[in-house]
Amino acid sequence: MSLGVLLLSQTGASCDDEASAVRLGSAEVGTVDEIVEAPGTVTARTAATLTAPAAGTLRELLAEPGERVAKGDVLAVIDAPELTRRRDAAREALERAPSGGSVPVGGTAEFTAVRKRTDRQAAAAFEQARDAAGQIADPRVRAALLHQVDAAEKQYETASAASAAALRSVQRGVASLGRAMGSLAAAQRMQAEQAYRLADASVDALTLKAPVAGVVQYGGPPPAGGGGSLAGLLESGQIPQTTGTVSSGVDAAVPEGGYVAAGTPVITVVDTGRLGLSAEVDETDVLLVEDGVEAEAELDAAPGARYPATVRAVDLLPTTSARGGVSYRVRLELAEGRYPDSGETAPVPRPGMSAVIRLKVRQAAGAVTVPASAVVAADGRDTVWTVRDGKYAAVPVRLGVQGEDIVQILSGVGAGERVVIAGADQVSAGDEAP
Repeated sequence: MSLGVLLLSQTGASCDDEASAVRLGSAEVGTVDEIVEAPGTVTARTAATLTAPAAGTLRELLAEPGERVAKGDVLAVIDAPELTRRRDAAREALERAPSGGSVPVGGTAEFTAVRKRTDRQAAAAFEQARDAAGQIADPRVRAALLHQVDAAEKQYETASAASAAALRSVQRGVASLGRAMGSLAAAQRMQAEQAYRLADASVDALTLKAPVAGVVQYGGPPPAGGGGSLAGLLESGQIPQTTGTVSSGVDAAVPEGGYVAAGTPVITVVDTGRLGLSAEVDETDVLLVEDGVEAEAELDAAPGARYPATVRAVDLLPTTSARGGVSYRVRLELAEGRYPDSGETAPVPRPGMSAVIRLKVRQAAGAVTVPASAVVAADGRDTVWTVRDGKYAAVPVRLGVQGEDIVQILSGVGAGERVVIAGADQVSAGDEAP
């Protein structure tokens, strides 16, 4: 904000030359920035918390706190004996499954019994796979596994339907039992392969990989509680936290070899590659805020430093502000900060730090300006007291951009006019001005 130099003078209040509270200045040409101030918080680009997919022990921790990791890096491995047993059993069943040819059955009745038994085994395998997927707290991993279960079930239903159709052909005398048995063998083999793949995928999920590049931090926010049933867990997308309390002064992070319940936060990866700001702007000001508006932030943690920022988005839906009013979240890109006095680089902020954000919503360059103190209310109108022909006169004005210290005058007062900048309540129209 650039201001014109104010020409100040002082007028006597009485014969004893006692100084008066009335002060005069001049309307000048300058630049006015209108500022909207809002509380805010430093935000990271993203943060992903990796949770234990199932109950077990933390077998390995492969990253240290503060370490920078790449997307896809293995960070931890969970040992869940139950899931491992399921996979081993599925592998053994796959090894016993027919590898080709046909299933040895005595006739159509035994064929039907074998097919129904295979259908029951498939249904049990899919139920177990869904149960294992439902225990995974990470919604992305859980959704991927459930999608894999659905796809496998549809494939098996197609194979089972083909074996049933083959049996009907045998019963009508248009196909041999050998062909039907080959179809049944294919369905059995598919069921065994799918059961193993699904069990193996659940075990693979026990290896926690970084979903984004960033900095490692142990632990993380626990997931919100969900229902106790599988249906409730799948609907809520969360697993209850059941790790118990941690004594004061003890690191809450799960140690290597420690027990973890399903959904226990193990590691959080914070992407600090591009820091931002989240500001809460009151509804009375938000219509002035647009994409691209420049701003400046001050952090409680770095007194005196200034951090430039730029608005990148304004939310459409409101939130309730801390004062109980309606506000809107404004998201900004945060740039490197500096100390204005020394020019030194300011510290890099951390996500979650508090900030005061000043958004420059409007600017008027080459404008006629007066100090904000010169504008008073008279008869319900904005008014400036001026000196015309040596006497005080109250002049209604129309305001434009309103800064913290100076305001733009659109009409009523011209550049160079003398105006009252303090003590307007002590002058009257027609009084002699010094």
